Amino acid sequence: MSLDAVLAHIDADLENSIARLLELMRIESISTDPAYADECHAAAEWLVDDLQSIGFNAEVRETPGHPMVMATGGEGGTHTLFYGHYDVQPVDPLDLWNNPPFEPRLEETANGPVIRGRGSSDDKGQLMTFVEACRAYKEVMGSLPAQISIFFEGEEESGSPSLVPYMTEHADELKADVALICDTGMVEPNTPSIVTMLRGMATQEITIKGPDKDLHSGMYGGPSINPIRVLTKALAGIHDDNGRVTLEGFYEGVPELPDQVAQQWRDLSFDADKFLGEVGLSKPAGESDRSVLEQIWSRPTAEINGIWGGYTGEGFKTVLPSEAHAKVSFRLVGDQDPIKIQESFKKHIQNYLPIDCTLEFNAHGASKASSMAIDHPAFEVARNALSDEWDNAGVYVGCGGSIPIAGHFQEIIGLETMLIGFAQDDDSIHSPNEKYDIRSFHKGMRSWVRILAALS
Repeated sequence: MSLDAVLAHIDADLENSIARLLELMRIESISTDPAYADECHAAAEWLVDDLQSIGFNAEVRETPGHPMVMATGGEGGTHTLFYGHYDVQPVDPLDLWNNPPFEPRLEETANGPVIRGRGSSDDKGQLMTFVEACRAYKEVMGSLPAQISIFFEGEEESGSPSLVPYMTEHADELKADVALICDTGMVEPNTPSIVTMLRGMATQEITIKGPDKDLHSGMYGGPSINPIRVLTKALAGIHDDNGRVTLEGFYEGVPELPDQVAQQWRDLSFDADKFLGEVGLSKPAGESDRSVLEQIWSRPTAEINGIWGGYTGEGFKTVLPSEAHAKVSFRLVGDQDPIKIQESFKKHIQNYLPIDCTLEFNAHGASKASSMAIDHPAFEVARNALSDEWDNAGVYVGCGGSIPIAGHFQEIIGLETMLIGFAQDDDSIHSPNEKYDIRSFHKGMRSWVRILAALS
């Protein structure tokens, strides 16, 4: 009966919950621009005041950048650590917004009512689903259902420069039984998702140098080596005809999907043809023996992100360039070692280098993939709780991108992490006219109530 009472309170108090979210969204907490530093601090203080109002011991924690918010409350049960971020992306280009981005409003759309404004989905609306779930518990039951810690960051959208030092210094304070992250979405509008795989990243910028200056192609074409020719041949050799990456040792540490997860993915209504057709494509270009979802979520990739050299202006200039450049990135999975991948890539390029060319490499970053231990008992507890709230059963999914905080929780704190969010693919995060479905906000709150009840 207590769960039903808390859920009923969520339903009855929805209007007030939305009003609180809109108040937080009016704070212009853009972390990338120093001009908004005071606004970031104001957002942190707003959250502390709100958390204190529902019984948390909460405070602003200063960092060399924007502050963290730390809060603790409740006792017993599974101790959860909940993470979100209160900072938001810049709003440019402003002229593409239909309404001022920091004057949030409710809006009717063909798919139902939404909350429109910067931060509605990424990540203020998402983090407030959890805060409102805690509020409902406190107001109905007089206390939180279990021990809960809350950790809000203010620099996620600007590279999190203060995050790792802060977590390292406060590792003991951040310990819990399991971490929860809300900065993700749902795989389908009615299918709740727990992200259990996040791809890592390795990046390299390369320069191939040939002659000591650009040369006239009529005078030197033929006998002179052309760095662009060398570069393109080397880059073309990264993949075979079946879409597999040819770098030595590239697939070391790449796991196969667990049968349980593979079946959940097959049961989704994902339409690969529609997915590609929406961007003008018709045929998958990755590993030919893997489904599109596997290629996105659970397989590693090698992609050429940029290539340049020679004359690229208007008209024609018939030169042989002295240099050629490229940027290449690798999305990594499982236990792939990003440093070994970078070294294997260097070796691959060097194998194509003729006598009159030299190489320069500049690595821009390397981070391992994160894989969550779905055999941890909290995962099935949460998935079943989500299944009770939504039309379809909850599923474990992958994520093609990278969310570094999940790896930090594992490596620095030793925590398994569940990434559970309620954003939709059309929320336009990082873009003009960002929105969050009221249905996502409402059922997100109800979902957290169910998860907390189950974990307690």
